[in-house]
Amino acid sequence: MRYKIQHITKYSYQQRVSHCYNLAYMSPRNTPRQRCLSSTITLNPTSSSSSRRTDYFGNESFHFEIQRAHKQLTINIVSAVETNPQFTVQDLDFGISCKDAKDQIESSSNKEVLLAREFLLDSPMIKNTEFLKDYAAPSFSDNTPLLSSVRNLTSRIFSDFKYCPEATTIATPLTEVFETKKGVCQDFAHLLIACLRVMGFPAKYVSGYIETIPPPGVERLVGADATHAWISVFSPAEGWVEFDPTNDTIATEQHIITAWGRDYFDVTPLKGVVFGGGEDPHLSVSVDVKRIE
Repeated sequence: MRYKIQHITKYSYQQRVSHCYNLAYMSPRNTPRQRCLSSTITLNPTSSSSSRRTDYFGNESFHFEIQRAHKQLTINIVSAVETNPQFTVQDLDFGISCKDAKDQIESSSNKEVLLAREFLLDSPMIKNTEFLKDYAAPSFSDNTPLLSSVRNLTSRIFSDFKYCPEATTIATPLTEVFETKKGVCQDFAHLLIACLRVMGFPAKYVSGYIETIPPPGVERLVGADATHAWISVFSPAEGWVEFDPTNDTIATEQHIITAWGRDYFDVTPLKGVVFGGGEDPHLSVSVDVKRIE
């Protein structure tokens, strides 16, 4: 499938900002199942300097600096991307077992396995998750296929937790999310990653967009889409496979990747330093994911 994506972020400040420095992860990256055809970034006011770089995880990051005084900042990113299904996902009931997968992850000297082990370690927002082992364990048994087990855990999180935007912020710890059983896509992705890591399976955080399709007879609303988050788990036999606990599904062609890392902290869509501006700036975000026929 091909998509056109427009992501507009607007900041309005109470007082003038003298200058700012920003880092954005909003352009789709190239992956085995996805190809970015184009990505154009427009800033208002214009930047004094900007650059595109490839970070440690292979994501395209956009750095920009604005030295002109301003009370509003608009970042408008328009991208075109082509996506495909995950080639590994045919039948989750076949494939390497949990025991064999864990044995290979622990002992293999294969380069891909060695690199994947990094995603077993604590990360800035996912630390000390031993408390989740009892919750995760019922989904995994030695002889069950790994991907089938991950699918089961994905469904359990979807059933056990309620999507509630008012319940958390980006700083809400995982322990609180687990206790309240409420959160958003970022929280559910972190929860699934933490469960997989504590069970011995490498997992990473995936940031991007998802195409939303209105019910029959309802007109599609321009700009009503949103950024999204899901996970990717490593299997020594099948490679990296993506699951979406917020929607209880395997990632499809409708899941468009911008970046991946250890957790949200690595791939925050936009972050930076602002000098001035006063308190409580107003933020508005508009995302439009449109399928190109």
